Amino acid sequence: MKFWQALVWTEPEQLVPLAQFAEELGFHGVFNADHAVFPEEVKTPYPYSENGVAPMTADAPYPDCWVSTAFMAAATRRLHFTTSIYVLPLRNPFEVAKATGSLDIFSGGRFALGIGAGWMKDEFDIYGVPFQGRGQRMDEMIDVMHKLWQGGMVEHDGPLFPFPRLCIEPAPGHNVPVFVGGANEAALRRAAVRGDGWIGAGNHPDEVPALMARLRALRAEAGRSAEPFETIVGLTTPLEVATLQRLEQAGMTSAVNLPFSYVLGKRSTLDAKKRFMEDFEKRIMRPLRG
Repeated sequence: MKFWQALVWTEPEQLVPLAQFAEELGFHGVFNADHAVFPEEVKTPYPYSENGVAPMTADAPYPDCWVSTAFMAAATRRLHFTTSIYVLPLRNPFEVAKATGSLDIFSGGRFALGIGAGWMKDEFDIYGVPFQGRGQRMDEMIDVMHKLWQGGMVEHDGPLFPFPRLCIEPAPGHNVPVFVGGANEAALRRAAVRGDGWIGAGNHPDEVPALMARLRALRAEAGRSAEPFETIVGLTTPLEVATLQRLEQAGMTSAVNLPFSYVLGKRSTLDAKKRFMEDFEKRIMRPLRG
């Protein structure tokens, strides 16, 4: 079992020291989150809560994913990074491929691109990007980025992003791992067919075995059963060693320590966050490592 620390909504000035501390404690990785803009009035219901109210607010920090990850990667040596999640279809595939390919190179292969279709229609409207069809847009963007990451001259004749022979330099020369987030069937299928992993949106432990089984079935259908595949699952119940042991047997590869704001409030000291991480390492990580 691998362990990730959620750095979502963390004060920007604390990100680097927290990443260094996560590496010291033996976390596999940390992840940040993404919203391009946050409207004063959000009209779109949040799909992952019963009342449709999102857990984040307009004053929640969302520093640029690539800048913040680059700073944390430069200050560590072993720690891995992803985004949970980056709203891919809101963006341009050339810019994303360039930024993430560079992150792969500078971090020594410690970055995986965590993506999702996005839920906030308001954000798409502000950007002038169609909300409908964002899944198709995202699928083609993955195809485009896979070509661009290989290096050399490539071309693409897809319906949304056709382009003549071109290249990005430097290119990593291999695909940057792509972790797909989302709870619906389309997201699971996208993760299984096009992705290298799946990121949950917060799941009850009883839901996880069925999700793992569905991902296995979809990967087998796509002929990808033998390929490595990560499943990063944040649980909605307090973490217990026995629960994680059971879920690991069901196919879950990574657990997540809660965002600090869920336990310590919107703002907390660096020391308080470190003590929270230490407690997680002692109670959960250490016993599972044997």
